[in-house]
Amino acid sequence: MAECRDLLFPSPAAFQAMLEADARALGSLPRAQLRLLLPCLVRLALCAPADQSPAWAAQKKHILRLLSALEPVNAVVELLSIEFHVLEQDARKELALRRKAGSVTESVLVSQLQQGLALEFEHSEPPRRLRLVLSELLTLTAQLRDGGENNGFMRSSELFETEIYLQEVADVISILQAELPTLLQTAEVAEALLHIQHGTWFICLLVANSPDSFTQVCRGLIRGAEQQDEDGAGAQRRVEALRRLCLMRPSETLNVRSMAVEECRLPSLAVALTLDLGGEGLAKEVDTAGWTDVCTRGDLVAFVSGLLLGSSSRVRIWIGGFVRAGQQRHRGTRYTVLRRMRDRLLGELASILTSEHHSHDDAKEDAEILMVMEGITDETKKEGTTIGIKGSVLRDGNVVRASALLRLYCALMGIAGLRPTEEEAERLIELITSHPPATAAGVRFISLALAMLLAFSALVCMQQQEVATISWLNWMIKEEAYFESVSGVTASFGEMLLLVAMYFHSNQLHAIIDLVCSTLGMKIPIKSSSLSKMKIIFTQEIFTEQVVTAHAARVAVTPGLCATMPGFLPVHCIHQLLRSRAFTKHKVAIKDWIYQQIRESQLPLHPQLLTLLDAFITSVFTPASRTSPEQTNRPIAEDEILCLFQEESSVTAQLLILYYLLSYEEASLAHTRNLARRPQPYSPNLMDQIPVKHLVSQARRLQQQVAGLYPCLLRLVAASHPDLCLVEDWLQDEPGTGVTALLRCSLLPRGNARCSPQELERVFTSDLESPLPLLRLLSRLLLLPPAKLIPYAEEIAGGLGHLLAREAPQAAFHALARLWAALNSVMPRRLWVLTVNALQAPGGPTTRRCYTERDLMLDPLLVLRCDPRVYRSPPLMGIMLRVLAGALAASKAYLVAQLRATSDPEARSTPLGVAATEGPDVTRDELRSALLAAQDSAAVQILLEICLPDENESPQGIGHGGPSTLEAHVMPAGQLGELLTERREVQGLICSFLHQMFIADPNIAKLVLFQGYPSELLSLTVAGIPSMHICLDFLPELLIQPQLQKRVFGIQLATELCQHYPLPKALSVARLVLGVIGTLISVLPGTRRSELLVPTLPCLPGLCKAFPSLYDDALALLAQAVQVCGALQAACPNQAEPTTRPHPVASVNGHHRATDGENERGMDDLTDGSTQKVVGRAVTQLEGPLSDLLHNTFSQLVATAVIDSDTG
Repeated sequence: MAECRDLLFPSPAAFQAMLEADARALGSLPRAQLRLLLPCLVRLALCAPADQSPAWAAQKKHILRLLSALEPVNAVVELLSIEFHVLEQDARKELALRRKAGSVTESVLVSQLQQGLALEFEHSEPPRRLRLVLSELLTLTAQLRDGGENNGFMRSSELFETEIYLQEVADVISILQAELPTLLQTAEVAEALLHIQHGTWFICLLVANSPDSFTQVCRGLIRGAEQQDEDGAGAQRRVEALRRLCLMRPSETLNVRSMAVEECRLPSLAVALTLDLGGEGLAKEVDTAGWTDVCTRGDLVAFVSGLLLGSSSRVRIWIGGFVRAGQQRHRGTRYTVLRRMRDRLLGELASILTSEHHSHDDAKEDAEILMVMEGITDETKKEGTTIGIKGSVLRDGNVVRASALLRLYCALMGIAGLRPTEEEAERLIELITSHPPATAAGVRFISLALAMLLAFSALVCMQQQEVATISWLNWMIKEEAYFESVSGVTASFGEMLLLVAMYFHSNQLHAIIDLVCSTLGMKIPIKSSSLSKMKIIFTQEIFTEQVVTAHAARVAVTPGLCATMPGFLPVHCIHQLLRSRAFTKHKVAIKDWIYQQIRESQLPLHPQLLTLLDAFITSVFTPASRTSPEQTNRPIAEDEILCLFQEESSVTAQLLILYYLLSYEEASLAHTRNLARRPQPYSPNLMDQIPVKHLVSQARRLQQQVAGLYPCLLRLVAASHPDLCLVEDWLQDEPGTGVTALLRCSLLPRGNARCSPQELERVFTSDLESPLPLLRLLSRLLLLPPAKLIPYAEEIAGGLGHLLAREAPQAAFHALARLWAALNSVMPRRLWVLTVNALQAPGGPTTRRCYTERDLMLDPLLVLRCDPRVYRSPPLMGIMLRVLAGALAASKAYLVAQLRATSDPEARSTPLGVAATEGPDVTRDELRSALLAAQDSAAVQILLEICLPDENESPQGIGHGGPSTLEAHVMPAGQLGELLTERREVQGLICSFLHQMFIADPNIAKLVLFQGYPSELLSLTVAGIPSMHICLDFLPELLIQPQLQKRVFGIQLATELCQHYPLPKALSVARLVLGVIGTLISVLPGTRRSELLVPTLPCLPGLCKAFPSLYDDALALLAQAVQVCGALQAACPNQAEPTTRPHPVASVNGHHRATDGENERGMDDLTDGSTQKVVGRAVTQLEGPLSDLLHNTFSQLVATAVIDSDTG
């Protein structure tokens, strides 16, 4: 401020000496500086110190000697000699009166003023001087509290404005604050002094005499300010005071600036302090303070860039408001802080450009020297591999500074809204079009310059600047290869330039905006209309679409491409050109480039590769125009694909080529109807030679490194190859834990689990009298990871046949089955073929065939044409069931793919000479569904036949004669052991497999139900297949079929289901069964009535046992049967054959069977003269072929109705 220019402020050396209480440093100060510090020095000398050490005593003596040479010491001593306690009491009384009355006419501290404050201060004694200054300070602080938001007022006070008394008043203020700290807080006093004339000087002296309060005072002054208040006089005084305080203690300048940023107040202070740190005068003073490292000219660029590009949006808004407000002021006023900042930045630009500016001859000479050093020939020089002569050349030391300046100006113009002047725009264009050296920093500078040119194309406003811009862009094109070879940077500016040109050609302006923002590292608003000038330059002056396409195909692939490579790579350019169909439009082959880039890819996977492959596949099937359907890219050849798997290629390349193949198959089926000329599909044997399941497992293991590749692979495999996504296989593929994993980790490094395939084959073919060598070898192989078992595939599959032929122990079968399951997790398809070929039915060499994967896909039932001994080996049967599940799933996928592939309307036309096989009401999809249903039902029927006993096996446990599941729980141990057989275990495996089939497709259960199967298996299927309850929904439809055999089968199945699932739905089915039997008894002729009654009458006791409420209906039905049979016997007496009644049987279905007398007594006990009694007598009088069956059925019904004494 102007009023403080002639006043002496404490120097940094004086403040540092006071802060450290260094007597020697104080002794080196001039007397004028010591006079400013006199209040604090006198208090140090007079007050009793807390430090009683001899060193401080010596320092105190030195201070006393310094004070003895100063004349004003006595006046200060007198000020310190009064009773401050009484003074504080009077001050508090006055404060209480002020709060009570609002204003005080008579002061407690000062009364009876005869003249003005200045004269009163001059004529008063020290106690009254203290009271006068204290009264003024209290009045000032009170006005400050009452001022509210108007903190910029100025307080006129004669006492603080008289220059001859300023030093004495400053002494009094310092003493009052030191002696009355609770009444006069330092920060509050400093805030009050800010509103008087010479307030900055008073604040500096107050802080110098109380050096520990520096931070408190600075923070208080900052918090008392507003966010954007540079225009007001109060804000200017505040900024001036804080700058003076920082000048007094330069080491805290950065901390004060950080306070302003933290509080988001006084942006002009933060910028002004940064400018002061770079000033020459301040730097000299700071050097004397021993603080030389902070004062650097580049701190302004770094500081303002940090504010605008930091993570705090609050700080960005704060500094942006400062820049916008600074541009709205009148040009005639004094230079503002913003103007000083812009001048400094313009000076930075001028210093870089001036130091790097060469004449034409100097630049040419430097270029020739550089070419000689780099070994560049004259021919290369003609191609433009030299440094541009027209533009300025940046030195290596200034490239980083220039890049920082470009980013700062981008932030100022894009975020803070700075409007550049003509001089600034000219300097910026000159810097943008300069030529940096071929280093990594130079590549970064060119990328930033290009992004800035696109973001702020309005900088190019003159014809000369446009010519310079075009020349600079042409220089970039020529220098791209040279920069990439010399700098060693993979992601050069050439890819970015090419990408921008492609975006302009495809009119993707928003993509250019995103590219510019990501390159600059900031989000700035860019209007699409502002890119029109640069679009004309790129598309008409420099890059045509054909030039861009031809140039992109010649760009070298990126070696070792991975996700850690930043910037814009060739893969980005190729992807954009594929999306715009530029390669197909201009007939430029790109297949080889993509294949080479796949080979060069590494982990972690670059995310752009997946989109690149998708765009390439689309270009294979989508022509550039409808008029030229032949303009498509060629797919990757099969030989090149197989080469990746035959050689030791990286897992990244194999995963990418697998993704390409699966996506190609999907796109081929999707574009079938839309293509006039379909590309040549890959041969079916190609996928057979690729370990799809192993690669999917690798992708799952490397999920963190392959980005989003694993979900895409899983979706494609599940859609096109569902046989590789069976639930049981996924559960088997879960990462192993426990003992096996522990042994695998502990034994494998020592080589204990290694053996050759020949050794395994030799053990299988050797004598198996002692299976220990085989079991030991299989246990060692089980410790290997599944991928390590691939070389043993043929031996493992062949070993199944060897063990079956030699009747090996079950332990060997189970160990080999576990080994087969582990190998199935990595190469299932090939293993399935090997297994089917190894377990074929025995026969001569002419009868045995060598099946292929295609054979299993066309006829999955080949799996079940195996050695019959497999049907009684649970481990081998489990293996064959898994192969059967995979073959059925592969067959379904194959038929679906064939249907989609041949769904072209032109392909449906029937050629001449071929009879049409499709009726008008039969569609191709219906035929496919019928074929699949027949295939599945045939597999189910074969599996059910396997459950039947052979000729040499006991039929126990099959059909009605065997024990039920509940009865098996109460059987003796000897009888229960008969059920624990291999056949029983195979039946369990088959029932579990059928359950999965029925759950997956309930229509299969319905089809098998309508086809029927041996009634001996009813109890087994109902008890062993949990999903058989769904047949309750199909039974009503089955019971109304015209074939009597289907109705009988439905009645028998309904009886088993009602006993196993006594549900409300089953009760309605049971009533329907009784109704159907009654109807059939009455309508069937006598010759066929026995075909109904013989198999169905034994079902009545089971229905009554499940639902006792049906007892009366069953008796009525039985009475009807007796009546019909009796009528038949009476009508045809000669046909009646006398039969002898059977002797009473001990039990029926585990229940006590009553004799005739017991039956009659039981019926008499129930209801005398009831229907039961009548039926019983009628049955006893009936004779004929059905009399025994009716008698046994009636006995069983009575047994179910009688309550046993044991259970009652």
